[in-house]
Amino acid sequence: MDFQLTHEQKMLQESIKKMVDRDINPILRAHDPDKPLTREATRQILDICQPFGFTGLRLPEEAGGVGVNALTFGLMKEMLPPVVSFICGGQETTAVRIYYGGTPEQRERYIPAILKGDKLGSTGSTEPNSGSDPRAIRTRAIRDGDHMVINGQKVWASNAAICDFMLVIANASEDPKGPSKLIRIIADKEDAPFVTRKTPTLGFKQGNLGEAFFDNYRAPIRNVVGGEDDASAQKVMHQTWLVQRPMMGLLAVNMAQKALDSAVQYSRERVMFGRKIGGFQLVQQLLSEISTAVTTSRLLCYYALDCIDKDINANQLSAMAKRYSIAACQKAISLAMEVHGAMGISTELGLEELYRDVRMLPIPDGTNQILTLIEGRELTGISAIR
Repeated sequence: MDFQLTHEQKMLQESIKKMVDRDINPILRAHDPDKPLTREATRQILDICQPFGFTGLRLPEEAGGVGVNALTFGLMKEMLPPVVSFICGGQETTAVRIYYGGTPEQRERYIPAILKGDKLGSTGSTEPNSGSDPRAIRTRAIRDGDHMVINGQKVWASNAAICDFMLVIANASEDPKGPSKLIRIIADKEDAPFVTRKTPTLGFKQGNLGEAFFDNYRAPIRNVVGGEDDASAQKVMHQTWLVQRPMMGLLAVNMAQKALDSAVQYSRERVMFGRKIGGFQLVQQLLSEISTAVTTSRLLCYYALDCIDKDINANQLSAMAKRYSIAACQKAISLAMEVHGAMGISTELGLEELYRDVRMLPIPDGTNQILTLIEGRELTGISAIR
């Protein structure tokens, strides 16, 4: 049991960190922190991230991807600013979901364009009344000749507001009261337009999280991924969620680490009552709690990803890693704000932005409540949902 990163892993993380400081952070700072990045800025960021493979980390090499394992995926994504991770994730996850089950023609048409950032992709699975329960999806896709007619709404989709196409998870059952028949369909604006818009949110304001509306949208039948009886649709979604949950935890770790670094530096510089506040016992207690939250969260996420790589049942660990890490890192950022006193709540320092951003993370890929029920099911063998 080795808890140390290898020399190669450390070098990989360091090279990504340098790339972020040198190339990405200036782009983020040049744009209004309270407004979504433009399409041009998003493309620019993808161009920078593409040589590191961020748009196709989980795709096999023969598909043009990098084919890294889950742990390496996490080690790399932890180094990215979370808003950039969501940008790349919108591309990468969509590519993975098209690759597995997609036809050779679909792969050839979309995968290279996604990897290069020539096409901005998004995946639409969540709906106003369907999130953690994909069988409750109401967006309908009914065949009409050589097309699938789509009606419905998708929400909380990364890159939706600026996407060129969306991989839509829809219900193809013609009986609204019958069992769900999930399929995946590519809705491409080159085939026909559909309406998208940015969703105003508490955090990640530079992102393009949004929703899409389909009103008798006609997608060519060739755009159906996995066939009209796509038995793998839910399995593919589950497998991507399994990795993405610890990944969300590592986004929180990224932010909490920034808060810790800032708090430690401030404690060494700020003087009160004639001495640096880092010498006060209560300040050291706050720093210790923040550091413990960062370390335990990071290790738990790494462990969950390592178990996925070793093909160990990680349903419980994946859920646990996301739920625990985000909660711990939310508290850590709040404590770091306390170390800074009044400066902690200033917009100048940036901790309040981290505080808003980290609060966004409990929602994607399973809420705390759903993750708790997954953990309970794995422990007892009894589902509290069905």
